Amino acid sequence: MKALFRIILLLLPLGVLSGCGEEEDKITMVQQAVAIESSDECHLCGMIITNYPGPKGQLYSRGKQGNMKFCSTRDMFAFIVDPENQHNIQQAFVHDMAVTPWGHPEEETYIDAKQAFYVVGHGKKGAMGPTLASFSKKEDAAAFAKVEGGQVVTFDQITLQVLIDMNQPLGHSG
Repeated sequence: MKALFRIILLLLPLGVLSGCGEEEDKITMVQQAVAIESSDECHLCGMIITNYPGPKGQLYSRGKQGNMKFCSTRDMFAFIVDPENQHNIQQAFVHDMAVTPWGHPEEETYIDAKQAFYVVGHGKKGAMGPTLASFSKKEDAAAFAKVEGGQVVTFDQITLQVLIDMNQPLGHSG
C-alpha cells in the first residue's frame, strides 16, 4: 500500500503539470490576430496604426488582457526585445508582405511572427521610418532584399542592436 501511495504522489504533479499545459495550449489556440480598427493606437508609440504604410504587428503577452497592436514591426520588436517583456510573449503576428500591398496591408495576411523571415536594412519606410519587412517564406524575403536591399533574418536573430543598426545611415553602425 505504501508503494502505491508513493507512486500516486510521484505521478500527481505530472497530472497537474499536464493539465496546466493543456490549459495554456487552449489559451494559445484562441489567440489570433484581429482586425485593426481605424481608431486603434500603437501600444508602443500611441500613433494611429492605420495612418501609416508597411507591415504591422500584434502580440499577446502573459499578464496582459487581450492583444497589443503595433503601427510597425519595428515598434513590436522594440517591445519584444525589452528584457521585461521578452519571456512573456505568447503569440505574435505580422503581415506577410509577399501577399499584401505595402501601402495598406490587409488584415487576412497575418502570419505567425516567430516563424516569419524579416528583411532589415531595406529602403522602404514604415510608420516611423525604417521597419522590418515580414514574410512567411524565406524565398520571398530574399527576393525582396534583392530588390530593396537589406538582409534576411529570423525572429530569434532580432535584437536591440539590430533595431538600433536599422536606424543608422547605410554603411554605419552604432
